[in-house]
Amino acid sequence: MELLARGAPAEAYERPGLRARAEGAPAERLAALERAKLLALRVRGELEGRRRREAELSALFETAHDLAGLRDLDAVLQAIVQRARSLLGTEVAYLTLNDPTAGDTYMRVTDGSVSARFQQLRLGMGEGLGGLVAQTARPYVTDSYFDDPRFQHTRTIDAGVSDEGLVAILGVPLLLGSGVIGVLFAADRRVRVFEREQIALLASFAAHAAVAIDTANLLAETRTALAELEAANEIIRDRSGVIERASEVHDRLTELVLRGGGVQDVAAAVAEVLSGSVEFLEADAAPAGALDRSRADGHAVRHGEDWVAAVSAGGELLGALVLHGHPRLDPVDQRTLERAAMVTSLLQLARRSAGEAEQRVRGELLDDLLDAPDREPRLLRERAARLRADLDAPHVVLAAGIDAPRSEPAAEPAPAAEDAADR
Repeated sequence: MELLARGAPAEAYERPGLRARAEGAPAERLAALERAKLLALRVRGELEGRRRREAELSALFETAHDLAGLRDLDAVLQAIVQRARSLLGTEVAYLTLNDPTAGDTYMRVTDGSVSARFQQLRLGMGEGLGGLVAQTARPYVTDSYFDDPRFQHTRTIDAGVSDEGLVAILGVPLLLGSGVIGVLFAADRRVRVFEREQIALLASFAAHAAVAIDTANLLAETRTALAELEAANEIIRDRSGVIERASEVHDRLTELVLRGGGVQDVAAAVAEVLSGSVEFLEADAAPAGALDRSRADGHAVRHGEDWVAAVSAGGELLGALVLHGHPRLDPVDQRTLERAAMVTSLLQLARRSAGEAEQRVRGELLDDLLDAPDREPRLLRERAARLRADLDAPHVVLAAGIDAPRSEPAAEPAPAAEDAADR
């Protein structure tokens, strides 16, 4: 009990029996001391096992705590291999990850390693102890790696292991579900037999490492998704601003048409929206090459530092809208200039049609005044007012005749002119 209380080493429990033999103690006394020794060593073993399990649980708890606040995957994996090395009392601990693209497994984290060649090892599936663990998803252990025929020895792997000086190696799989993502190792540079409890402990650390890797991958995917969403939102905001600007242009052009605006009003509105200088040019004053290209494909085209949009209707070229000082124009702004050119062509056609209609109406009013004096005066005055003519004001009618050439008889005066002269 005294030896147990002060945590004496195992060899100290032999001394009471040796002393009793030296003093010539009876056989009963020696047998009692032997039973006490065995019982004390058993208790000592139980106490050491509990202390070891307590340390292991503490280390696992700390690892789980690190995972809960995961910020850096490398730091967590490094902590896992360091704790595995410390608790198992090995000289080296390391972790490899599978590479699905290359079809092998590569060194990811090491602790206690001194060989650069070993730290850069890649193991094919089934090669070496680690490759076998990665392929079979089962733990493997050897007390003397180079003397163990169970593993597929390759020159590269053996050279790396030899360079590190490893002899005894324990490897357990890193499992996510039923899939293996890597291997966690503990190794010594001397012959050693790993106990069953040590294999179970390393497997627990491997489970934590797998969770850490999976969590880190999920966080990385989340960060990537958030970055992509932010980029998409930025694009949406930009497109929304562009759409609002295009809608504003459409509303302004519609308002101009409805209130009878002219070509210059359209040019001024587009210039304000596009933050540039816009002018309407007659067909013969616009750049011929750019005008022809724009007319052919129906879009605004770049001409030096300017953009040219043809104004045409029914195959007839009416002119061009030219945006100055904008060498770069996004598609929406380009479409805005093209829409303005279309509105300009409509205004040009409307102005021409209005002129022709006005001339026709003027002629019809004059005919009615000359040929139909019995028409309702009020209706005639209203028609005249729309043409800005006042029928109550004094008017002078002038009739002119054209003399025919002397070789031909003179032409008879037109009846309408004679009636006008009579009136």
